[in-house]
Amino acid sequence: MRDIFIADAHLLDPQDANYRRLLDFLHSQRGQLRTLFLLGDLFEFWIGYRHTVFAPYVPLLETLRQLREQGTRIVYVEGNHDFHLGPYFETILDCRILPDGGIIELDGERIYIGHGDLVNPDDKGYRLLRRFLRSRPLLWLSRLLPPDWAWAIARWGSRLSQKKHTEKNGRWLPEQMLDNHARGHFEAGCKAVITGHFHTPLYRSTPDGRILISLGDWISQYSYAVFEDGAFSLETFPPGGD
Repeated sequence: MRDIFIADAHLLDPQDANYRRLLDFLHSQRGQLRTLFLLGDLFEFWIGYRHTVFAPYVPLLETLRQLREQGTRIVYVEGNHDFHLGPYFETILDCRILPDGGIIELDGERIYIGHGDLVNPDDKGYRLLRRFLRSRPLLWLSRLLPPDWAWAIARWGSRLSQKKHTEKNGRWLPEQMLDNHARGHFEAGCKAVITGHFHTPLYRSTPDGRILISLGDWISQYSYAVFEDGAFSLETFPPGGD
């Protein structure tokens, strides 16, 4: 049995190529997965309503439900596009939710997993915005909105976020930030550090066997990490690419 780590699909429409490929990949893993780790921004936008889900995401949610029924555990690290996951993930999928990431254990090894949006301690503006967006009062207000309104507002916000993300990558180098971030977790005894968010696939090992993985994305790269037989790897689907 294997464990798989995925992040940053930013799914919108079931007819999109990346959406269809992700479904194909998850179906191909049936019966092989011990744990599916979703490290944020699987959705372009998600907020959990009590009695409804967004229609474009029904095919993915049904696939996740089938995996769960077949014995796969699901762990979800909330991203900057999907948080307050709500009843479907908590109840139907019996999902372990890590709002800020955290340490998990695989075969006796401590592994730090996070979305990656908190890697940069100098991005104080984003951290303030993040705290506001995840606040309980805003969650309460957002659930008063009809889902179609929430979807439209979120799509507008996503377009603004994409522009700012490009600007920030010019100011701060992702690999340097990831190295600094991982170093602290390695010193605390973690065997590996795995993040998403940067859309940059990266696999790096230290002389003493510590592993840093940045997952890339499921928009054009279709990259993911695997833990199997005590070892990590960074792979693509299908193997070798298109």
